[in-house]
Amino acid sequence: MIAIVKYNAGNIGSVTNALNRLGVESKVTDDPTELKTAEKVIFPGVGEAGTAMKYLRERGLDQVIKELKQPVLGICLGMQLMCNHSEEGDTDCLRIFDADVKRFLNTSEFKVPHMGWNSINSEFRIQNSELLASLETNVDVYYVHSYCAEICESTISSCDYILPFSSALQKDNFYATQFHPEKSATVGEQILRNFIEF
Repeated sequence: MIAIVKYNAGNIGSVTNALNRLGVESKVTDDPTELKTAEKVIFPGVGEAGTAMKYLRERGLDQVIKELKQPVLGICLGMQLMCNHSEEGDTDCLRIFDADVKRFLNTSEFKVPHMGWNSINSEFRIQNSELLASLETNVDVYYVHSYCAEICESTISSCDYILPFSSALQKDNFYATQFHPEKSATVGEQILRNFIEF
């Protein structure tokens, strides 16, 4: 069973539906015991960093998530909350990935939020990542975000929008994507399938 972390994140329904399409049983929960005993954990997210971290801390889930030993996949805000700090609400986060989250700066050429289809590329360690296995190089995935994680040692793929940023991260049993695999058609389905089959 895959546990989906409940913390009032906006894309829980779409993640659940994506898993259902793959024939995978899941449960939305904020119960520490259920999270610790699940086969795998998905940490989704659409929302605001400060409010989300407040919810996690009030329930002790910030410590629970950091101590999980099974594969964990963060998505969008979930990925950002796994970093050190977010400029959104000046929020201290989980410090799983040694990266800070910055807000995109508006330019005359690019709009914020970064919304729609854009690439993930192989300039880092995509070839060695089981999360991104079997993908062709420079495939397109679906993004919706105004904040992004900087490039760091855990970066396994990147995207360039206003500036290069981490589109996926990996460290030990923790994986994360800034894009939404549950909304990224066949490419996203392959990524979720890779995670399920770890």
